[in-house]
Amino acid sequence: MIDSKDQAEIDKFEAMAAEWWDPAGKLKPLHMMNPVRLGYITAQIAAEFGRDLRAPMPFDGLRILDIGCGGGLLSEPMARLGARVLGADAAEGNIETARVHAAQSGLEIDYLAVTAEELAANGEAFDTVLAFEIVEHVASPQDFIAACGDLVRPGGLLIGSTLNRTPQSFAAAIIGAEYVMRWLPRGTHDWRRFITPDELAAMMSGAGLHVIDRMGMVFNPVSWDWSLSPRNLAVNYAMTARREG
Repeated sequence: MIDSKDQAEIDKFEAMAAEWWDPAGKLKPLHMMNPVRLGYITAQIAAEFGRDLRAPMPFDGLRILDIGCGGGLLSEPMARLGARVLGADAAEGNIETARVHAAQSGLEIDYLAVTAEELAANGEAFDTVLAFEIVEHVASPQDFIAACGDLVRPGGLLIGSTLNRTPQSFAAAIIGAEYVMRWLPRGTHDWRRFITPDELAAMMSGAGLHVIDRMGMVFNPVSWDWSLSPRNLAVNYAMTARREG
């Protein structure tokens, strides 16, 4: 079994485990981005499975995997929408933080310290796999995406996000976020590991998935908020692919 985890990258985020739910801490950028991420995810799932987001539990009956779940910033909202959620992360410290917070929030979420490859080897299958802000941190993105694809049921979705490898992303995600604003510890990201939309689409296609959407996530330093953009994928972006069935 191929294992795409990168222990050095896992150690980086495990060191921040206690701060996952601090909106003013080292993971502040994720908290700021989270409403936009959730808006994109819920819209894609609702459209694919014919769900009404105005319903009390619109994702009832769906099984969702949040791979690289961290402290559960995406897992918990998916559970609140009615999905059966498995949150998985290779960093045990993150999983412990996620379990404690879910219990405090009264949510039933399965959390496991496990990799995508291990889940695939065990024959797990999900209606939707979420892989947000993780592919740029694994040792082999192509193998990781292949494992994620294996976890998607026929008719299901893989929804992921990462950072584009452009001069804009170097300026924003590294110089801006790590050195100027100090939102993230220096060294959190390696620009050489960023992935272009075409590269990610090719990985998804190679995993037997059909890309159905690409969307930029754009930070506005004037209004100090995030928005979705179908045209601007220069820094952060999300992508959705379907396993035909």
